[in-house]
This record gives sequence, structure tokens and C-alpha cells, in this order.
Amino acid sequence: MTSSRGGVLELAVLGSLHETPLHGYELRKRLNTLLGMFRAFSYGSLYPCLRGLLNDGLIAEEEPPEDTVLGRRSKIVYKITAEGKERLQELLSQSGPSSWEDESFGIHFAFFRHTEAEVRLRILEGRRSRLEERLDRVREALARTRERLDSYTLELQRHGLESVEREVRWLNELIDSERRSRSAPGEGDHPPDPAQAVQEQTRRADTPEADR
Repeated sequence: MTSSRGGVLELAVLGSLHETPLHGYELRKRLNTLLGMFRAFSYGSLYPCLRGLLNDGLIAEEEPPEDTVLGRRSKIVYKITAEGKERLQELLSQSGPSSWEDESFGIHFAFFRHTEAEVRLRILEGRRSRLEERLDRVREALARTRERLDSYTLELQRHGLESVEREVRWLNELIDSERRSRSAPGEGDHPPDPAQAVQEQTRRADTPEADR
């Protein structure tokens, strides 16, 4: 599990099994919902990942009893072990550049409720910094090539620019919410509500500047 992609899948599997034991089909459905939001998910990579986690003792197979009526066993259930929980916390404590990238940020964010407040804030700030760098590059490229672009390509570039700008505004709201929760007594370990941050962002966008 040394590659970036393998690490993301390992985190997603351990995080999902930490919440509840799952058999293979249930796990595939959950990962498709989770990973499919951020990138293409290949089912072909799941079972090699599970074998690796089993070999490392991070998860275990639970063989259900044989069905006395049908004479066959139900599907094998996967569950996280104590070693797996330790590994999950190790992965969730990582807040370096790899946790900010497109490939892994969404997965880290999905398990923020299990992540320490300080780590959450570092990841959010790192992600914002990375996107602000991207914005600068896109704006510079647009300024240099605007006259040479056809109208459709120009609109596509603008759409991409607006998407990044929206995510930066969203991150600003989350970071502000994290800082407020850390300053409130007894609330520092509770992640902010993303929906509340989005609602606040929408409210500000709809409020005239003079009324703020």
C-alpha cells in the first residue's frame, strides 16, 4: 500500500469497516459511493487491497455459520482489527501535501469526523493553498492566451476557473468554522457541519455588499 492510489483505497476501506463490518458487495457499494464522488473507482483494485489488508492483519474475515435450511454459508464479512484501527488513525493523522491533492483530499474529508481538529485544519488550509496556486496559474494562462482562444474554449476555461473559485470559497467557510469551533470551550474536537458552511456561503453570495 505504498502508492498514492493504494493509500487512498486503504484509507477508504479501513474507514468504512471502522464504521461497520461489511461483506464484499456492501463494501463495493459503499466505496463506489465514496470514491466515485472524487475519481473513477476500479473494482479490480478492491480485492487485491483486501488481500493485502488481510495479510497485514489489519482486517479479518468473519465466516458466518452455515444456513441450516439452505445448507450453504452466507457471504464472508470483513471487519477491522485492533491493528487496523491503529493503522487507520495513522492514515487520518497525515496532513502533508499528499492529503491535499485531488486524488486523496475528498477521502480524508469524508472521515473528518474521526480526525483530530488540528489535522483537519492543516488539511483544509493546505488544500486551499494548493487551489490558490492553481487559480494563479489558470488566470495567468488565460491572460496570455485569451486573444488566441475560440469562444468555446474560452468558456470552458472560465468554467474551470469558476469551479476552483467556488471550492476556495467553500474551503474558506470550513476553515472559518473550524477556527470558531476550536475557540469555543469544549468544541475543538467536533468537525464543522459542511452543509452549514455551504448555506453561509450561499447567504453571503445573495446578500448585497452594502447590507453585509
